Amino acid sequence: MMCGAPSATQPATAETQHIVDQVRSQLEEKENKKFPVFKAVSFKKQVVAGTNHFIKVDVGDENFMHLRVFESLPHENKPLALSNYQTNKTKGDELTYF
Repeated sequence: MMCGAPSATQPATAETQHIVDQVRSQLEEKENKKFPVFKAVSFKKQVVAGTNHFIKVDVGDENFMHLRVFESLPHENKPLALSNYQTNKTKGDELTYF
């Protein structure tokens, strides 16, 4: 992966699901709702001064959201942060930078 450029889209892994599980409460607070389903489907990574994770999440009823989660460098010892998100996505929508 080239520094600064997002990777190709890949199927979600156990690590990807662990990331979305950690930011779920941040998103539910921002959206003021609980999601019955919260399953990572696919992801891209972008290495910056840390890592941006772009993740497509199935939130139930054939609705999807795209999340951008920032993972700081290990020595900074900071929790994962939900940087941005997009609603009203479909399973076929491509993950892009936002």
